[in-house]
Amino acid sequence: MFISRPGALALILLLLPAVALADRWPHEGGTLTLDKTPERIIALNWAATEALLLLGVTPVGVADRDGYDYWVKKPALPDQVPNIGTRVAPSLEAIAELKPDLIVTSAEMAPAADLLKRIAPTYVISVYREGGAPFAKAKEMLLTLGDILNREARAEAVLRDIEHSLATQRQRLEAAGLTDQPIALVNFMDARHVRIYAPNGLYQRALEGLGLENAWPHPGNFWGFSVVGLEAIAPYGNSRLVVLSPTPPGLPDTLAESPFWTHLPQVQRDQVYQIEPVWPFGGVYQVQRLATMLTESLLAGGSDNVR
Repeated sequence: MFISRPGALALILLLLPAVALADRWPHEGGTLTLDKTPERIIALNWAATEALLLLGVTPVGVADRDGYDYWVKKPALPDQVPNIGTRVAPSLEAIAELKPDLIVTSAEMAPAADLLKRIAPTYVISVYREGGAPFAKAKEMLLTLGDILNREARAEAVLRDIEHSLATQRQRLEAAGLTDQPIALVNFMDARHVRIYAPNGLYQRALEGLGLENAWPHPGNFWGFSVVGLEAIAPYGNSRLVVLSPTPPGLPDTLAESPFWTHLPQVQRDQVYQIEPVWPFGGVYQVQRLATMLTESLLAGGSDNVR
């Protein structure tokens, strides 16, 4: 019989068995479905670890935790967080023992995705992929995790702080007249070769935020860099050369005898700058760290050598 009385439909719905409503988030591995906010979270890469810490969430386990302390450093990872193996081969047993209710990983772990899902709901997002935009993807990860963990306001505040920091550092450089010369960002592989950071990498957002031009105009791999010989930098001699630590043992002595190095215009002008390690394959906070350290280094002035 058709019931048309006001409120009848609502009464019928109240009498039906209660059905728990679950939240859903599409991701690279399917759809994440949760019926409650996760509290025990494992991160299988450093970008995810960084994002959780920015949200004020301490993961119950991370991959390669000692490496995080050396390369990423900030936001700081509490000492008590256990290591659950490497980023490329985490221990499923160690993960299961921690009884997580959410695992955050990337596409590199695709072969293990089904096994991870048997342990706990798994969210897959890759900040670094062919044709991707690392900073935009890192923002997406932070905002989505903020939504999953009911920390949306915290995620948005983090992003506002990063943009404010970039603007502040840019004003300092502009006031000093230091924004009109391009920057070449490199890591030394050995005395003859460097990893140079390209416009499609995470570091590009730091340069743009500071009002600086990337001296290297060529796209790199999907990680955002290319490996080149020192001679490849010579055509961009109007730039300043910024070296990211660490450097190979004995490098300064070797470079002092290297014609590839000593004849670079940047070296001859004392426009070589060196800063602490900044993880180039991380999340949004690494942009802020790089921008701050790069600003301080440029304001302090350059030299003709590396340490």
